[in-house]
Amino acid sequence: MHNPVGAHVPVAGGLARTGLAYAREIEAEAVQVFVANPRGWATPVGNAAQDELFRTGNATAGTPAFVHAPYLINFGSHSAVTAERSVESLRHSLRRGRDIGAAGVVVHTGSATGGRTREAALAQVRELVLPLLDELTHDDDPLLLLEPTAGQGFSLCSLVADLGPYFEALEAHPGLGVCLDTCHAFAAGHDLAAPGGAGRLLDLLVETVGPGRLRLIHANDSKDVVGARKDRHENIGAGHIGEEAFGELMRHPAAEGVPLIIETPGGRHGKETYAADVALLKKLRDA
Repeated sequence: MHNPVGAHVPVAGGLARTGLAYAREIEAEAVQVFVANPRGWATPVGNAAQDELFRTGNATAGTPAFVHAPYLINFGSHSAVTAERSVESLRHSLRRGRDIGAAGVVVHTGSATGGRTREAALAQVRELVLPLLDELTHDDDPLLLLEPTAGQGFSLCSLVADLGPYFEALEAHPGLGVCLDTCHAFAAGHDLAAPGGAGRLLDLLVETVGPGRLRLIHANDSKDVVGARKDRHENIGAGHIGEEAFGELMRHPAAEGVPLIIETPGGRHGKETYAADVALLKKLRDA
């Protein structure tokens, strides 16, 4: 099975009306959307008609869909308000994900704030997230996909090895998966640009969390050098990672059939740049 290649698409004006139309124009084979303001705590009710059109449109086209949860979510926060709002926000994303037929909901793994230890923060992750995972009892519930960050601040999970304690805290729940962001991994210190670097990264991922956990790849090049701990995305092949690493990722057995979603510059302002990145990844896949 080949890797579906797609993009994070805008949905202002309607999931189906705007999102699916945009996806068709850039010839995306997979889509990712926000179902709430990514920089806020609001939990809006969806439009049932748009939800159904989005779900059926993707099902008909065989296009896997994903939801990206809001950026403010942090289950390692020392703030009781932030922790409570994080639970409400992620629950909303998971339920809306089911409504629209999403295969997974991506959430950033967060950081330990307020001077607390990593161990204390992970204990709180367990307390807050395990109950949400246990709520995933429907056959069409999405997976919760953990996305390691670029290593800024007191990140709980940036290097692949950090996923080990995170999965352990959540009892390796069957509802868990991984979303691997190539820019984040590179920024955290995994040298995907080195010969064999992408393969070594996926070997380590399987060794750390087991086979079958990688469910999505955010395919982004990096404006900064390896280990910079800066989350600055670049267009495919125009950054420090380079084209070859993306082809190597798709050839690795752990990535078989795993969709790739781009979050590269240009998508908000012009479809041409996004379409070019999607086309380039398809070319690397099919080479």
